[in-house]
Amino acid sequence: MELKEWSLIIFTIVMQMAIGSFVILGGVHYFATRRNGMAEADRMADRSLLAIGPLVVLALLVTLLHLGNPLNAPRAISNFGSSWLSREIILAGTFSVLGAVFAFMQWRKIGSMNVRRVVGLVVALVGLVLVYAMAMIYQLPTVPAWNSPATVITFFITTFLLGALAIGAAFVANFTYLRGKKPDKANVQYTMLATTLRWLALMAIVLLGLHFVVIPLYLATLAINPEPAAVASANVIVGQNGLLLAVRLVLLFLGAGVFAVFVYKNAASEAKLRVLGSMAYLAFALVLISEIMGRYLFYASMVRVGI
Repeated sequence: MELKEWSLIIFTIVMQMAIGSFVILGGVHYFATRRNGMAEADRMADRSLLAIGPLVVLALLVTLLHLGNPLNAPRAISNFGSSWLSREIILAGTFSVLGAVFAFMQWRKIGSMNVRRVVGLVVALVGLVLVYAMAMIYQLPTVPAWNSPATVITFFITTFLLGALAIGAAFVANFTYLRGKKPDKANVQYTMLATTLRWLALMAIVLLGLHFVVIPLYLATLAINPEPAAVASANVIVGQNGLLLAVRLVLLFLGAGVFAVFVYKNAASEAKLRVLGSMAYLAFALVLISEIMGRYLFYASMVRVGI
């Protein structure tokens, strides 16, 4: 696989993770505010919000590798009305700029809480439309392996699965920091952390189930497709890269299944915080590796009709 394909893997995975993290963080902050007040919710979420920024910057920098020459960028965005690629580029830029504005407003507490929520909601909606635009780029009739509803579904599953596990790991790191700096706030923050981790673990388990439904159905659809290109793509995934697919599924099951169940069952025990934190970090790492493998298989499966 060429460097350009690897740049696409990194861009799509990192950007989707950033979008999922932003959306889920917004939901967590909303419910934490209602239950524990804005000050405690901000204390829990603000550092995680700032951590999303470097992810977006990384994703945007990687796109330059795909463009080859940065001077091609204006040409790439000139067909917004007819090109999903142009829409993706413009939406990515919009998400990045508005996200930075929101992060600055939230960190500096500019405007009322309701104003910041509206801005955050707009950023989240732009991000979700961006994920859809990413998926629609690959709805090509000449590439049966990509021209499938599974592309759209799996892109969104990746967005929310990586987002949930990344935010869970970020919350654990934030609590560890707060407990060292502000031990008087530890009890309330741990209660919030435990509740949030259980919901995030449950979300991961549900998304894992969706993955394990969509992937076999997708492969079966390719295998019975009368188009030779579809069958060839299925052979690339299951035949040539069967071991990689198996490892991907095992890592996915361990990260979003086994470790998520452990986190769900033990989140209420502060005595197990160290182990709990390790499980949250490991679950995120395993699923991230699994999703990178899955995206590699996605690009490797490209077989055009007639070729």
